[in-house]
Amino acid sequence: MRDFFDLTSRGTDIRREITGGLTTFATMSYIIFVQPAVLSKAGMDFGAVMVATCVASAIATFLMGVLANYPIALAPAMGHNFFFAFTVVAVMGIPWQTALGAVFISGVIFLLTSSLGLREWIVEGVPDSLKHGIAVGIGLLIALVGLEWAGVVVSSPGTFIGLGDLKSPPVVLSIFGFLTTTVLIALGMRGAILLGMLITLAGGLVSGLVEYHGIFSLPPSLEPTFLKLDILGAFDLGLLSVIFIFFFLDLFDTVGTLIGVSEQAGFMRDGKLPRAREAFLSDAIGTVTGAVLGTSTITSYIESASGIAEGARTGLASMVTAVLFVLALFVHPLVEMIGGGVRVDEGYFLYPVIAPALMIVGSFMFRNARNIEWNDPTESIPAFVTLMTMPVTFSITEGISFGFISYTVMKLLSGRGGEVPVVVYIFTVLFVARYIFS
Repeated sequence: MRDFFDLTSRGTDIRREITGGLTTFATMSYIIFVQPAVLSKAGMDFGAVMVATCVASAIATFLMGVLANYPIALAPAMGHNFFFAFTVVAVMGIPWQTALGAVFISGVIFLLTSSLGLREWIVEGVPDSLKHGIAVGIGLLIALVGLEWAGVVVSSPGTFIGLGDLKSPPVVLSIFGFLTTTVLIALGMRGAILLGMLITLAGGLVSGLVEYHGIFSLPPSLEPTFLKLDILGAFDLGLLSVIFIFFFLDLFDTVGTLIGVSEQAGFMRDGKLPRAREAFLSDAIGTVTGAVLGTSTITSYIESASGIAEGARTGLASMVTAVLFVLALFVHPLVEMIGGGVRVDEGYFLYPVIAPALMIVGSFMFRNARNIEWNDPTESIPAFVTLMTMPVTFSITEGISFGFISYTVMKLLSGRGGEVPVVVYIFTVLFVARYIFS
């Protein structure tokens, strides 16, 4: 094991790798509870999504450890799951089976372009202001859903949204969970989001809002989502933009995470990441596998930095994290209690245990706003259009489309068209054509 993972030359040992793998799992395991809650809104089976999430995450993380020998874990991406459930399925009215087909195709494209340089061309071509605006916009959308699931924000005639009943027990529990998780994060607790959810769950059990179902059981059936993807349906011309967005988001999430985590761990060499192709391959295979099993895009998790901070430096830590994802298959009752929701009216549920985590994740993503070039209107206004359009239209696609179009138009009209990268021109034309002919 020491020789295979090259522990000695990496300055680590088995104990550090195990500790790092455990820490990474603790900080990212909230996705096991959030993912079924989100995708079930798209009509998918809660239990099957949980199994697909655990299995696909385990496979992708295992491959990252074996192929790339990096302590970087992978799982369904926050933001991608919201794009899947709320934009593609809810707003666009596309069946979840077809949406899974689009995820599959985007994963295959990611796989095929691993050695063509296309990824680098796109990443380098999209202006930083738009990249940061997209991240902030997704964070705002996730936070808005969190506020809705908490019952803090409700629909309101005339103004569309308004303040909910702050005295309602589920709302009180959500606020308690948010404050608890915030304090844990401020204290530097590892796995603060997971621990915050468990404490909130305990509050729900004590108050009677959440019914106890147990902790351990055999895994649910995967049959409701396994091989249910509709690949041919996803090739419909109307879904080309959806496939592109899935690919686009996965590309930026993976590149950004790999660079950020690798810089922290000291993996970068002369500005480049050794075995980057193997790392991208793990991500692409994970996405394809996840679509087949029944979950949204798999990508590298920035939470891996917590394991690296504990000393993890090799793929052995990823092996530990992958094993824990497999073991998580046997805690379905716990997942159901956390993500199942609380009925407040006929057919209407709030999710007081999950909602605080969504708001916290949204706040993390909002940090990217500080990196936007606010002093240059041709950079800041398109970024603002991007980040505002996503939550108000409930659509990541529209946010990216409006952002690209406004960036190109503002640069051209201000006589700075030469600053617009070729990739932005290309996708601006495609987005405009989409609005004209759709």
